[in-house]
Amino acid sequence: MFKAILIEKQDNGHDNKQRVGLETLDESRLPEGDVTVRVDCSTLNYKDALAITGKGPVVRQFPMVPGIDLAGMVEESTSEAYAPGDAVLLNGWGVGEAHWGGLAEKARLDSRWLIPMPSAFTPQQAMAIGTAGYTAMLSVMALERQGVTPDQGEVLVTGANGGVGSYSIALLAQLGYRVVASTGRLEEADYLKGLGAEQVIDRAEFSEPGRPLAKERWAGAIDSVGSHTLANVLASTRYGGSVAACGLAQGMDLPASVAPFILRGVNLMGIDSVMRPYSDRVEAWRRLGELLVPEQLDAITRTIALEDAIQAADDLLAGKVRGRVVVAMSA
Repeated sequence: MFKAILIEKQDNGHDNKQRVGLETLDESRLPEGDVTVRVDCSTLNYKDALAITGKGPVVRQFPMVPGIDLAGMVEESTSEAYAPGDAVLLNGWGVGEAHWGGLAEKARLDSRWLIPMPSAFTPQQAMAIGTAGYTAMLSVMALERQGVTPDQGEVLVTGANGGVGSYSIALLAQLGYRVVASTGRLEEADYLKGLGAEQVIDRAEFSEPGRPLAKERWAGAIDSVGSHTLANVLASTRYGGSVAACGLAQGMDLPASVAPFILRGVNLMGIDSVMRPYSDRVEAWRRLGELLVPEQLDAITRTIALEDAIQAADDLLAGKVRGRVVVAMSA
């Protein structure tokens, strides 16, 4: 038996709402897979919060255990790649959406979705980073591939108080970039500057409809917000600059024009973390191990128990959570 957050459809004849609760389940209910993992830690991402609250169409089949990240120890394996006792890590691959995920004490998974636990991190530290930090690293790597260097000027990070934003600031600052953080919570300016932001600005500068082109400012940007924010960031990116788009907190629309692309040669790069190839995942986690230090993880993270994850999901969507939330099975 194991404990898990379980989301079920509740059809009472009038509507088709979902029910979510902490359940004790028999291991026979685990889905198919060639590796069974005893989960040490998971984490609470924006996508997990949407799944738990039912406020976004994340879950693709029911019942579902949410949790797009997990870190733990292999208990059983019929895969040649992993043996019992191996420490492993998972991000994405539709886990927590179409396949039971990490907000549980056990998970059964396809071994191709796993990578070995990076030696630089404990399971709790790996989940403090999670998909948020991994996505931030992929975004930074994309800017680097496009030739954005620290000497070219300021790099903007939107959604700065979120997990992706927090890690983007920390990683960019560690690499020597001059980081400007955009947030709707200016009272968190000291936190953001502690991560490495040189300046903190109000997200209101970007969140409303703007002009096709604005004054050139950003050598690069990492945007986790989308919609008007991303459109305005593109409009104010300098000639030849690059923007990594990795989120849609404001919306998935892009009310922009082609002007930044054809008049300023701006590059817009989409960052997918879910289906990323194995080699990209290993490289991103290797870089994270080089750049992040435990003190930064502590500043960005708080830890909760599995039974607290449902309330924490509501808090996250209400904008009451900064940084990362680790869900420890033994907490």
